[in-house]
Amino acid sequence: MSTNPGTTDQPGPTAALVTGATGGIGRAICLALAALARQQGRPLRIAAAASRPGVALDALLAELTAAGAQAVGLVADVTAPDACRRLVAEAEAACGDLNTLVSNAGASGPDRLADMSVERWDRTFALNCRATWLLAQAARAGLARKRGSVVAIASMSGLHPHPGYGAYSSAKAALIMLCRQLAQEWAADGIRVNAVCPGMTRTPLTEPVYQDATTKAAREALVPLGRIGTPADVAQAVCYLADAPYVTGQSLVVDGGVADHMLTMIPGRPGK
Repeated sequence: MSTNPGTTDQPGPTAALVTGATGGIGRAICLALAALARQQGRPLRIAAAASRPGVALDALLAELTAAGAQAVGLVADVTAPDACRRLVAEAEAACGDLNTLVSNAGASGPDRLADMSVERWDRTFALNCRATWLLAQAARAGLARKRGSVVAIASMSGLHPHPGYGAYSSAKAALIMLCRQLAQEWAADGIRVNAVCPGMTRTPLTEPVYQDATTKAAREALVPLGRIGTPADVAQAVCYLADAPYVTGQSLVVDGGVADHMLTMIPGRPGK
């Protein structure tokens, strides 16, 4: 607990909005926030947002309720500016002023820059970067009153070029800088803004890749920790950043050491 004059002790997440909530990482984040609240002995009101209603969202709400959270399911296309503002308004109506915003909705896909369309470029940026800005902008007043936190899910692809995924890699790089920029501009309001950059993560979306034993083994061989990441690994990083009152403007890489391992792969290096 802080003892410095002029500082305000901030509780952990108590009123949260999580986008992309029904995906592998989004679901894990929601459940981890609920577990953190239970561990810290405080209530959690959480708005779990998805791009469409359905069984996955209903099941998540049931899990969150069983975990002791007050949960509401919301639906929005965060590539639409009006939908972002409406989503925040609905979350605030259900949860009160937010003290935690997790901008997780995103998507990647092959998009070679030589022949991709302007429309695909714009949609990739709208989903993977612009939505975070619009959601944070809409939630800013409440976040300031609560001295809250924004955590955006970026990617290792935003830190290093990802050939064949040019728009996605560029959008995630922009998202990382957006978080740093917001952290500086909103620090005086007590709002912290950070990013999490997952590496290879085994989710329902990527599961087909790991069903091939050879590919799975080859990928694991690239990871110094010897395994592929899980949604729970990413969720743990989100919970840390959402609950760390003196951390802002940071990009926490959750990749098992892959990025820093690259130079060890150069043939002929001394000691290899």
